[in-house]
Order: sequence, then C-alpha cells, then structure tokens
Amino acid sequence: MSVVSPDDATRSASSLQTDVLVVGYGPVGSVLAVLLAQRGWRVTVLERRRRPYTLPRATSFDGETARLLAGTGIGGELGRITEPGTGYQWRTADGKTLLDIEFTTEGPYGWPDANTMHQPALEELLAARAAELPGITVLRDRRVVDIADGPAGVTVTAEDDEGAAQTFSARWVVGCDGANSFVRERMGVSVTDLGFSYEWLLCDVELREPRAFVPTNVQLCDPARPTTLVGSGPGHRRWEFMRLPGERAADLNREETAWRLLAPFDVTPDTARLLRSTTYIFQARWADEWRVGHVLLAGDAAHLMPPFAGQGMCSGVRDVVNLAWRLDLVLRGTALESLLDTYTEERRAQVRESILASVQLGRLICVTDPAAAAERDATVLANRRGARGPGRPDPARPITCGLLHRPDGADADTRVPPAGEVLPHARLLRPSGAEPPADPVGRGFVLYVMSEAEPDLTPDRRSFLREAGAEVVRLWPAGTSYDGTGGVADAVDAVDADGVLRGYLDRYGACALLVRPDYHVFGAAADPAGVTALVDDLRAHLTAPAPAPAGQTG
Repeated sequence: MSVVSPDDATRSASSLQTDVLVVGYGPVGSVLAVLLAQRGWRVTVLERRRRPYTLPRATSFDGETARLLAGTGIGGELGRITEPGTGYQWRTADGKTLLDIEFTTEGPYGWPDANTMHQPALEELLAARAAELPGITVLRDRRVVDIADGPAGVTVTAEDDEGAAQTFSARWVVGCDGANSFVRERMGVSVTDLGFSYEWLLCDVELREPRAFVPTNVQLCDPARPTTLVGSGPGHRRWEFMRLPGERAADLNREETAWRLLAPFDVTPDTARLLRSTTYIFQARWADEWRVGHVLLAGDAAHLMPPFAGQGMCSGVRDVVNLAWRLDLVLRGTALESLLDTYTEERRAQVRESILASVQLGRLICVTDPAAAAERDATVLANRRGARGPGRPDPARPITCGLLHRPDGADADTRVPPAGEVLPHARLLRPSGAEPPADPVGRGFVLYVMSEAEPDLTPDRRSFLREAGAEVVRLWPAGTSYDGTGGVADAVDAVDADGVLRGYLDRYGACALLVRPDYHVFGAAADPAGVTALVDDLRAHLTAPAPAPAGQTG
C-alpha cells in the first residue's frame, strides 16, 4: 500500500485511474479496501482527515462481525486489542434486573459473542493490513467536491486544504464517508427518517488501574437519568448519560459535568483519565437507494441507528463484506452489473430491521417520567417471572430477500430456510488431521456436500463454479476412514471434526449447502438432483438481469 500525505503528494490535474475508489477511511472504508485488494483489485481511498482519528466511536462488535473482520487478515491480532464481554443487563433505579443476557467466549460464529474494543486500535490493525497489500493507495487531506458518473465509470474530483484539485477515474465509487456523506448528497437519494432521536453525553475514560465490571455492559433504566455503561477494550470504558428534559446541552457538555456524573461510579481524576466528553444526538434513518449508476453507499453514509443494540459499525462491516464479493464478480465479468441491485435490496431490508429493533429498545430506555418508568418496570418484571437464568443473544439476522435460492414451487417472496441464514462456525480438518490453511467461505462461494452424496456436476457446471471462484468441499464425519476416491469431482475432502455442518444439514434434511462469501446460505439441496438445481440457480442469479425492484423503498 502507498499512503500519500498532503506534504509529499503531487497535486496535478492528471487523472489517477483505479478499479474502485472508496471515499472515507474509517473501519468500513478500510475493510472494503482490504477485501477488494485481497482479490487483486486496485483501490484508491480518499480521506478528508489529514491524520487518523484517535478517539473512539464504536466500542464493540459481535461474533459474526469478528469473523468478517478476520477475513481481512487481522484475525490473529483481534484478541490483542479486544476483551470479551461477559453480559448485558438492564437494571431499574432500585437495582432490579429487567433484562439479562449472558455472553460466551465460544459463540456460534467462532468468536466471543461480544468483543469490546478501543476503535483507534482496530483502525491501526486495518491500516497495517492495508500496508501489506500493493493494490491500495490511501490519499489523506482529500475532500471530495464532485462526482460525475458515466457509461464506463466515474470521475471524482477532490481538493486538499489548500484548494488544490485532483481528479480520479474509477470503475466504481463507494461512499463510506459517514453520516454527513457528500457521496449520498451527490447521488441525490431520498432518506427515510423515523424521527427518533435523543441527546446523550458520551464519556470515554482510560482506567488507571484494572477493574472488573460484571457484567461488562449495563443499562441503568433510571428515569432520573438513563445511563449506559459499556466496555471499550482493554483498559477503556464508556459511560453515556441522557440529557434530561429542560437541561441545556451547553451545561451538559462540560468536563466538570462529566466528572460529576462519573463520580458515583468511582470514576474520578484519581482513578481514570477522561479521553473525551461530548454530546451527540443519535438518529434512526436509512437511504432509500444505495446504488445510483456506478456509485454506491455503505456504513453510516447509508444508515444510522440508535446505539442500544450495538449494531452500527457491525452493520457497516456487513455492508462492505456483502458488497466486496459482488464488485469482484462484476469487475471480473463473471456477473452482470445488475447483481449490485440485490446489494441494496438485501442490506436495506436487514438494516431496517436492526434500526427498528434499536428504536424499540430506545423507547423503553429513554423514559424520564417516573410513572411511565414504574409502569414499564412492572410490565417487564412480570414477563420475567419464572425466567431461569440469563438469556442468550439472538442469532445473526438472516437475509430475507435478494440473492437466495428458492426451490421450484416456493413463493418468490418467501424465504425457505436455511437460505439466508448465517452459517455457524465449524472446525474442519484435512484427512491427515491437519487444519486447512483458511476458512474456505471467506474466499468465495462454497458448496458443501455430504460425503455419501454423489451429485452429478457436469463439466459445464464445474467450469462455472471455478469461474465464480467457488470451492466444492466434501464433508466427512469425524472418525471415518476413507480412501479419498469417488464422490464429487474436483472436491476438497474435509472432516467435520465436531459435526457442526453435518448436523446443520441434517436439521434441514439436506445433503448439500451452497454458502455465499459473506457466510449467508444461498440454499440447500435435499438430494443430488437438488444440488445441480442449486448451481444452476446461482448461475442464473449471476448472469441474468435482475428483476425490477418492488415499489417498496424502505
């Protein structure tokens, strides 16, 4: 990777050509750049900030997102900058438990259920990974001022702080430039805004001595001052305090106010260093279209949500993982550009559900009327009676539309499980007992086939799978001896060490499973004939024009 600073850059009017131009170099933009460069594409990143932003924003990511981040090549380092969360509780003003969720360090996606982190440390890891890849050029102090789309690509104009302009030619442009996205504004797309927002004081601290917080994350549902306490990586923690009705934001947004509100938690200048205290207003909204021509949106440029489910950055990472393999197939000519229309369809629907869930949580939390809070507490506590111990986090949200297999006879608008579900993590071994070098799903499509199934994949179908970057993996049960002959041609043999994937297939009465590069299941087959139908349907999705989207825009 080359990083060009404003001091040593050559500012000329000549056009720099690239395959994909990414606007914004936060976690979402950097993940997209790395994923595309790993696939061999030239990526140019334009970042308006002169230097990396050193203050935290997001504080954690879930196990599904951890697996996606590991796909950028930083998996071995994530444990160094994160701490597993132990749980999440809601408590009343008098300490009763309204909600109790327990996190485990061995979640269903191969990572802890919750991973607290100091965001600058994550961004440093991603930047270091990008530096290892020759296809990435990062240009700082570049503010995009114009975008002109054309039949074959896009021309982008950017200026530095001194007003010097430079133009760039790209086949595709992706706006990862945050809530106040210039790219979104230039695209001219409408935005659905739910009008749900509150102002909170955010206080990030670095603890001077190690302290245990059990559980890691707590929501104090106290009408006198709703308060959030969350871990934010080794040695760091965040408190958030809601601005009360009639309280002036200027009074809340003072360092002495932060210390006063932190004092009841034994957080003082003697026990912690205040990294930041600032007010912010969360929002609940999404762009109605995420693609116009050769320009796309991802992350906060495409959606914003209340923080109560911790899915803001996670959703942005899912956006670009979903987008990266689509861009790869389109750039290679394996798929038509219309494949990118299903990106908007899938991600907008999934993000909409996350935003609605976050708003629902916020309506319960942001209650400052004592009578309304007492009624809420009584209702929730009554529903909890008889609960036996903490609950578990909800599974990852499935994709419900878009690039999914629907067997003959299935309603076109109905998802047939497991299509759309997120594949659980499985420990696969080579026949020799050694672990394979990398998770095959993160590299491309994977067709998992039970070892006892022998679908007839014709040379034409095998050729298509190779062109699509797909791998065929024949799953053997643990403890089975075999000679490695027979079965599916060109398949890789793997032992399902703990029976996770074979058990997953058995649950749906399936002999094969086709999985997308973002770990969502494309579809399952009940018999060998169904396997060929799976492959044929994937080819149709990639090479046939997508149908016109439904009239719904939200």
